[in-house]
Amino acid sequence: MCPDLATSHWWLALRRPALCDEPDSSSILKPFLFVFQALLAASTLAPACDTCGKSLPSPGQRVVEYDLHISARIHSPAGKPVRVLTINGSMPGPVLRFREGDFARIRVHNDLPDEETSTHWHGLLLPNREDGVPHITTPPIRPGTTHTFQFTLKHSGTYWYHSHTQLQEQSGIFGGIVVLPREKDPIAADRDQVLILSDWTNLDPREAMRMLMRGTDTFALMRGNSQSILGAAQRGHLKDYFKREWDRMMPMDLSDMGYHAFLINGQRETRIHGRPGERVRVRIINASAATYYHLSSSSGPLRIVAADGPDVQPVDVPMFLMGIAETYDLLLTIPKSGRHELRFTTQDGSGHSRAVFGKGKPHDAPVPPKPNLYQMDEMLNLALEEREEDPRASLRLPRPGSPYRLLRAVKDTSPPAGRARRKITLHLTGDMIRYVWSFDGRTIAQDPYVVLRKGEIIELELVNDTMMHHPIHLHGHFFRLLMGQGSRSPLKHTVDVPPMSRRTVEFEASEAKDWMFHCHILYHMMSGMARVFRYEDEAPENAAAPPDPAMADADMSSALGEHAHDMSYVWGSATLQSQMSHGMLTWMNPRNDLMLGWQTGWGRVDETEYEVDLIYQRYFTPDFQAFGGFRTTHEDEDTRNRGLAGIQYRLPLMAWLSASIDTAGDTRIALSKRFQISSRLSLWGDFCHDSASHIEWSAGADCYLTRQISLTGSYHSDYGAGAGLTFRF
Repeated sequence: MCPDLATSHWWLALRRPALCDEPDSSSILKPFLFVFQALLAASTLAPACDTCGKSLPSPGQRVVEYDLHISARIHSPAGKPVRVLTINGSMPGPVLRFREGDFARIRVHNDLPDEETSTHWHGLLLPNREDGVPHITTPPIRPGTTHTFQFTLKHSGTYWYHSHTQLQEQSGIFGGIVVLPREKDPIAADRDQVLILSDWTNLDPREAMRMLMRGTDTFALMRGNSQSILGAAQRGHLKDYFKREWDRMMPMDLSDMGYHAFLINGQRETRIHGRPGERVRVRIINASAATYYHLSSSSGPLRIVAADGPDVQPVDVPMFLMGIAETYDLLLTIPKSGRHELRFTTQDGSGHSRAVFGKGKPHDAPVPPKPNLYQMDEMLNLALEEREEDPRASLRLPRPGSPYRLLRAVKDTSPPAGRARRKITLHLTGDMIRYVWSFDGRTIAQDPYVVLRKGEIIELELVNDTMMHHPIHLHGHFFRLLMGQGSRSPLKHTVDVPPMSRRTVEFEASEAKDWMFHCHILYHMMSGMARVFRYEDEAPENAAAPPDPAMADADMSSALGEHAHDMSYVWGSATLQSQMSHGMLTWMNPRNDLMLGWQTGWGRVDETEYEVDLIYQRYFTPDFQAFGGFRTTHEDEDTRNRGLAGIQYRLPLMAWLSASIDTAGDTRIALSKRFQISSRLSLWGDFCHDSASHIEWSAGADCYLTRQISLTGSYHSDYGAGAGLTFRF
């Protein structure tokens, strides 16, 4: 256990015994007692520091100190006053600047009244306990307390920091880090500027997560890319639309969330400063929670000189895709005339932000076309072009991919020879119906650990079985991106894995203890796409035990903290029409539903009729679920209450078939289908045969008004026609 800041200087250590309760002794013995206690304190400090590496500055080492205050303020990132989590009063937080070899002492003050927080130093190699992931490596920073991080800056480059607690990163807790080289920078530039990209939602991120888990049209409408029958017909893709439905595939998309603004350094637009002819090193950090960007410039090709921190051999590209959590350094020359644009267009085409430079006539940067989500061709073309011999093939697409095949390290990055090698394959998996993201079909709560052996070389193959890009990040290590550069393979800490593709990286297992490994789409990580890379000698007998005695805090529920349990949410909907009402209240987690459903009708009947079901449902696959529960109705006393069990199965064309039997021996078969006519209008129909009663059917239409309300009209075979509203909560 490292000494805290109050005991990190020798003279404080000598003073410490004087602050403690002393035993009753004569004045003659007090000097000897003081010396004995001081020697004892010094002897306990030495081994503690040895166990945590460079947790104290070396003699003559420059110490750079920062104080970061995390608090909540009212700001308007997207024009509406909302609660924002800030660092030193701003979003993003201050850029922390160091030189390679400096000793960092950063005091993080949690000024939030009732929330824990944390700070992870993304991309930096540092002692395990300084990595900042609550419970897994570092204790959470409790309300009203301060945590001091202390570590040496071992390498130069552009990095960033952010909260690793719940969804706080989305609310504003992030900032940049610049570490200058120890010697003269080989990339000569007149200026240096940091651009931090972020996405902003006016929603509470916890509400956004709940909406993603329950399913919602809201975000697709915000992005302007919802799919419908009329939309497919207008674009000439009606056949593709129904083929997808026949194959029981969810509508394709490039992103989950819909955002109110896309920002650079907290603004929609910023300026890159410099005089004509000057060269600026533009350090770009994608601190977005869920947004990829296509980068383009009106002044010509983009010259990449560093990726994820380390320098690369300079390379020019016309446009490229930047993943979440990546950093790129560009070398940009201020033009002699004209105002030019460095543009960041969201991958889904829903918005952009920009940085302008130069003066005079405005010049717009190239804009990639919006994606065609009715066909898979664009995604498949990207995967195919990356396999071509020409490393620039994928960058010539109208919607290019990552520049990985062009990145070449400035020196040999080969791992040590003669080490044991092992290959680990992880499949990136997801379920959009439940909004569950995972590795190998299991969330971190279900399968927490990947065990490493210190000293071995790990070849890690990432296979993306989903139709979305995933930025995969490993804490505490750099890995070599194996894409044809041999001994000059670039070092990265985050890698984009495109849909239906694979990436292979390798790294030396040179650390100890536990390190997070996860998708850096924030909502994917929180729903389960994460693991802990654990060195095998840490806790071989009990994988759930905290690996560090400092973590054995009685208040810590487990070594995994917030990742120890799958997320669960409550949601519901209720339709109130002139002739009837029906609705559902649901508690759900990735595999289980507890549902309270009802239907009441009063149109065309003498007395109000009702049916209420309390159901537990187990989710097995997107196409199959089983359920059981209890039903009560308005019927006679003998048949009013009964138990039931059944299954649900998804048919081609995305129709649902339900079959059940109750304890009275009655069976029920139901068929339902929804047709998305336009982005806001849908038609639906239900058919039900109950052996105890009769055939019942209904048909209707919903018109989406807001995320909480739709206008609804329907005809029911028993209760007739009516209209009303559907409420979602």
